[in-house]
Amino acid sequence: MIEWISGFSPVVQALIATLFTYFVTALGAAMVFFFKTINRKVLDGMLGFAAGVMIAASFWSLLAPSIDMAEQMGMISWVPPVIGFLAGGVFLRLVDRLLPHLHPGLSIDKAEGVKTGWQKSVLLTLAITLHNIPEGLAVGVAFGAVAAGIPSASMAGAVALAIGIGIQNFPEGAAVSIPLRREGLSRTKSFVYGQFSGMVEPLAGVLGAALVLLLRPILPYALAFAAGAMIFVVVEEAIPESQGSGNTDIATLGAMVGFAVMMTLDVALG
Repeated sequence: MIEWISGFSPVVQALIATLFTYFVTALGAAMVFFFKTINRKVLDGMLGFAAGVMIAASFWSLLAPSIDMAEQMGMISWVPPVIGFLAGGVFLRLVDRLLPHLHPGLSIDKAEGVKTGWQKSVLLTLAITLHNIPEGLAVGVAFGAVAAGIPSASMAGAVALAIGIGIQNFPEGAAVSIPLRREGLSRTKSFVYGQFSGMVEPLAGVLGAALVLLLRPILPYALAFAAGAMIFVVVEEAIPESQGSGNTDIATLGAMVGFAVMMTLDVALG
């Protein structure tokens, strides 16, 4: 796979990789054709797993390369990672305040963002869509870093990141479609909404790759920005959702397994 994808331009590589992550989201959403409900312990374990993958990816695939690249480019090694990381969190906070969305399991009066008259199904979908913006951006920036010729960036590492993000997208797709089915939507509509939440990843991935190719000096900042955005999502949404039903041990073990899987992928392949 690595040799095959190496033959394309960086933007096309990012597109292929994020289409893969979107496809896994759609696979997760397709679980609604087999289940109307999902055991809460299973869901919390899967959400914890997704959180663990995102935490590991933030360090191994984004922050650590950002520090190395800053040093190689003659910058103060910690400045770009810190600035980019905090900027990513601030950006997601602004999006979180502006974008109308509703977390699974909550009543519609608990919707966040700008007040609208949108249906609950749309608000639930937008909540997971918010997760996927930094994920797609991270994959795109990783492929852009390889094309920029940064020694610490490798094609294998970028592919490992895409695989890790794809794996954790499976429970996210199910976390949208199955609750929608429980709300009374048909299986088909629930699937459509569920897979739609992943469509933003190819857009964010292409944008991330294009930006770092055009503006190579921002690469350390861009990697850390994606990491900060993902950590914001994990701490503000993924972990609280996974532990909100009292299944703290299951969610925590899921997070540890997810971290270990992503770390293994990055170290073994990258």
